[in-house]
Amino acid sequence: MTAGISGRAGRAEGLGSARLRLLETAAGDQPDAVALPLALQQATAGLHGLGGLLHHRDPGGTGPLRLVALSGLPLGTVGGWARIGQDADAPPARAVRGGEYVWLGEDVLGIGAAGVVSVPLPGRAGPVGALTVLTAEPGEPDPARRRLLHAVAGWASGRLGAGPALGGTGTGTGPDPVVRALDTMADGFLTVDEDWRITFLNRAAERHLGVGGAALGSTLWDVPAGHVRAMECHCRRASAERAPLTFDLSRPGDRRVSRVRLVPLPESGLAIFFADVTPQRIDEETAGERGAAERTARVGELTVALTEAVSSRDVVRVVAEHVLPPFGADGLVVERLEGGRVRVVDSVGYGPDFLSLIDGIPLGDNTAVSDALRTRTPMFVESKAQFRRQYGELRGVTVKSTKNAWAFLPLIASGRPIGCCVMSFARQRSFSQEERTLLTAVSGLVAQALERARLYDMEHTRAQGLQRGLLPKSLPSPPAVSAAARYLPAGRGDEVGGDWYDLIPLSADRVALVIGDVMGHGIAEAATMGRLRTAVRTLVDLELEPDELLGHLNEIVGELGDDYYATFSYAVYDPVARTCALALAGHPPPVVVHPDGTVRRPEVSVNPPLGAAEPPFDVHEVDLPEESLLVFCTDGLVDAAGRDIDEGLAQLRRTLEEAVARTSYFPDGRSDERTDRLEALCDHLVATLLPDREQTSDDAALLIAHTRATPPGDVAWCSLPQDPRAAGQAREFVRRRLAAWGLEELEMTTELLVSELVGNVVRHARGPVRLRLLHSRSLICEVYDGSLTTPRIRRAGYTDEGGRGLHLVAALSQRWGTRFLGDGKCIWTEQDLPSVSRAGTDHQGRVPSASK
Repeated sequence: MTAGISGRAGRAEGLGSARLRLLETAAGDQPDAVALPLALQQATAGLHGLGGLLHHRDPGGTGPLRLVALSGLPLGTVGGWARIGQDADAPPARAVRGGEYVWLGEDVLGIGAAGVVSVPLPGRAGPVGALTVLTAEPGEPDPARRRLLHAVAGWASGRLGAGPALGGTGTGTGPDPVVRALDTMADGFLTVDEDWRITFLNRAAERHLGVGGAALGSTLWDVPAGHVRAMECHCRRASAERAPLTFDLSRPGDRRVSRVRLVPLPESGLAIFFADVTPQRIDEETAGERGAAERTARVGELTVALTEAVSSRDVVRVVAEHVLPPFGADGLVVERLEGGRVRVVDSVGYGPDFLSLIDGIPLGDNTAVSDALRTRTPMFVESKAQFRRQYGELRGVTVKSTKNAWAFLPLIASGRPIGCCVMSFARQRSFSQEERTLLTAVSGLVAQALERARLYDMEHTRAQGLQRGLLPKSLPSPPAVSAAARYLPAGRGDEVGGDWYDLIPLSADRVALVIGDVMGHGIAEAATMGRLRTAVRTLVDLELEPDELLGHLNEIVGELGDDYYATFSYAVYDPVARTCALALAGHPPPVVVHPDGTVRRPEVSVNPPLGAAEPPFDVHEVDLPEESLLVFCTDGLVDAAGRDIDEGLAQLRRTLEEAVARTSYFPDGRSDERTDRLEALCDHLVATLLPDREQTSDDAALLIAHTRATPPGDVAWCSLPQDPRAAGQAREFVRRRLAAWGLEELEMTTELLVSELVGNVVRHARGPVRLRLLHSRSLICEVYDGSLTTPRIRRAGYTDEGGRGLHLVAALSQRWGTRFLGDGKCIWTEQDLPSVSRAGTDHQGRVPSASK
């Protein structure tokens, strides 16, 4: 049968032939309880399935199909198929009735299978049972795999219905009289002549055979033990071959087991020894059944766990949990073939120094992994001495390894090698045929899972790259705020999320603090996050009020569709007013940490999420001390580890209180020192709130801002009349203020700027008119009026007497713009400060004013 299979063309048939040869080798002398599950393992591996079942029909052909072997599936999942009526609609019954292959493309057992395929077990008078495999891949098996199933079914049918078929004759002259002294032996003993007549039996033999002394002279086949076909076959064989033979004998209807020893006598006849080994046999069978059941359960658990593994690291973790313990292994390395080199995916029981020695070894080098991948055959190295004999050039690797035995299992998926699974053992050991067969079957399951995980890893890496590319690469450092942030991708799950944060400098040293979360997971959500972040930056440049900005964002999210929502928090910090204006859409308010260590959450109302809200949005103004910490986060940070969001926010507050009690986060030193402490605080919060990030299913964002107020001496106000005198008064105010700040170099430019701005207000706007100067990292000039008219640069003709003022403003200032207020507008300009030495600036980069 195997030769016929191997003669067929095609790679799949070649692999099927190899599986049959492996099956015949592994199951040669094994009992059916071991051999039949091995057949199921090969059939399951050949179809990349989840598990297999073998049903047998009673000899009469009228009874139900009984489950006689199981592989890769816990018994509890197939309880309904333990006995199947011959008229049932289940695939095994249909295969027996029709005597042909049956395919059903649905998960009939509810265990996540893609389909069920059954083939009949052939018999002389028709099918005697069915072999069934639950497939993991969608689609009907191809013809080559169906032929493999039929071949394995034929092999299994032979094991179920065959018995020994040996025969022969012998001659002899009768028993040796010396054996009469054996009458008192505890073990049974008898002799037979060449005609199989009993010539002697002791009392123990009478008990074993269930006869009395009258059995002398009877033919051996006339006593109950002789009715057992195996007894006659073995006796004739030992007589014919003139060689001792030992076997175990169980009589029908009798649970006792006798170990029978046949010894040919010098001339003819046989001496037959009986020993009752029922207790030992029961122990052996119990241990064997227990071991087989444990291995079957382990493989079943492994199969289920691998179907749930998402990433490559998940696959390695599952193998470590379900494969290493049953074999007593303490080391594992899973490697993937990439670009002609063997790369380490993950490991257990090895340090980074050793892994660096084996990571990236070319496939062409003479290594055990390379040999296993080239030959596609598992390699078992039972000692360090054997390893050195085979791979002497890798002596340095074995010196640094504490292992003494290895199993190198090639991982083959879709007919091509994709990597290698290496199990290692602290002590040298041998590998039984059963272990080798089981590990080979396991490698097939691991290969399929690793290939699926590789595709997931590629997509997940691309998605995370997209998301990280949309987040700020670094946060700016405006004068009034130092900040640190963290984005934490989900530790498990299929998709990325839509969390984001941002920090945007505004005019007058104000800062916009942004954090949001697009609900859902996936590439679409990450792209939506990028669109919203771009929209926020565009709207912020227009200097919109928080409620108006949220109104525009709500329209954008609403236009995406009914299934799109986003939580959003927008805060504007004003260092002069020492206030923070908050607008919240489905997002919790920030936690505020005061300089004295007090931690509180502002009691403010929260509007519904973007996409579900109806404007107007509420804006809340929170007064802040001179220095404070604002802590913003998304729900992935606090709504995790089995707690709800309220519990998470309470834990965040406690963690902040403890951290602030230990360390000051309001140092008077350099800006980089403040940032370093904020970075450390971010790490502490993440480690405390998400101690096991690998188990989280949602991404998270965290933004911490250290706010500073503008000193009163760096702010100067001046009210101006709404008449032509205003420009002169403004110039006079500028000269006095710049002299006090030591910025005389900027007097001429600043006078020109305020003259143009104030003159435009007097001519085109309405009062009241006010001028404000801010001394920061730049010199900021602001002119306020009561008009909502937008100033704009226009093209002036050659003969026009006006229209060039804003051209002059744009040319003289570093930046300029307009922001609208509830009762008017503000036109502002920024100028760079004169270059000075580092020693002449304060820790915020400002030139110290004379008043200080």
